[in-house]
Amino acid sequence: MINGAHVIIYSQDAEADRVFLRDVLGYTHVDAGRGWLTFKLPPAEVAVHPTDGRESHELFLMCDDITQTVADLTARGVEFPDPPQEQGWGILTTIRLPGGGNLGLYQPHHETAYNL
Repeated sequence: MINGAHVIIYSQDAEADRVFLRDVLGYTHVDAGRGWLTFKLPPAEVAVHPTDGRESHELFLMCDDITQTVADLTARGVEFPDPPQEQGWGILTTIRLPGGGNLGLYQPHHETAYNL
């Protein structure tokens, strides 16, 4: 019945962030019309976390080797406002998008669900 998920990143500079996803991360895409690019993402998984505060949604990219991934992306001009930090469940850092937003990046220590 459900065959996919569509993630939206809101941005103060959508064009710059589209260029970043296309040229820096190398994500393939389709043009949905008038330059609105829709990108193919790597395999994904979803988790539900409890909150006592306002409900929100977050997007994290995942990698196998955060040290190498950060080095590769840094060489391409990507900024990381926070150094990778051990969280117990994985090693987490933040990618600064050209539009000013942030995107999480982590190397999980836990079993992943996207290959099930």
